Amino acid sequence: MFGYSKRNRDLKLTFQIAPFSSAQQWLIGTSLNVDPHPFETACTEELRTCLHIRLFNPQQMVRPLYHYLPLDRRHVHPAEDPLRFGRDAQACTFVLADPRVSRKQFALQAFRSARSSELLFAVQNLSRTGCLFMKGAQLGYLERAELPDKVLLRFGEYELLVWQQPGEARDSFEVEFEVARVSPCQEMGEGVPCRLPVMDTGLLVSQCPVSISHSQGPSETDERIYLS
Repeated sequence: MFGYSKRNRDLKLTFQIAPFSSAQQWLIGTSLNVDPHPFETACTEELRTCLHIRLFNPQQMVRPLYHYLPLDRRHVHPAEDPLRFGRDAQACTFVLADPRVSRKQFALQAFRSARSSELLFAVQNLSRTGCLFMKGAQLGYLERAELPDKVLLRFGEYELLVWQQPGEARDSFEVEFEVARVSPCQEMGEGVPCRLPVMDTGLLVSQCPVSISHSQGPSETDERIYLS
């Protein structure tokens, strides 16, 4: 609706716009491909589990070890795909810029269990010659173990403090990296049993401390983790 008044030869139009009904709002939002109820959508979206990873290496101040990692921002990843870490950009999800790291160092895999409605995670050692330690226990090549809510992973000079922030979504989760200023070993109260290089042509598994028994992993060609 509109009206007009003519004064001093100036034409003045006055518009009165009636409010849109709910049906009209829906039609406008549909035609413009815009959610007419963004607040309601945000409220109903499932919260994703977040896997926090705090990294430390004594050389991190002088070498760009984390150059390829998405630091200080969350990365969304499908739950069915493992997170692989190593130096090979073609084979790994996240790359460490370090020639001493194995081509494929280790993997983190989300999985579901009947005993919990939340996503759980397991770690698997993918390095033939490198030692991977969790809570002081060594994982051999392709061995795997379930991650507790907060745990310290170590290989070579690397220390990764990993903890989980539970969520509701089951088809995907988030990963957030940050760099630790001091060794997480001090926070967790753990020693460092292995400080030797972990490259594929370097340290042999037999040179590391005796392994504590864990469930045997799949064959070398199958790196996906299945836990009952």
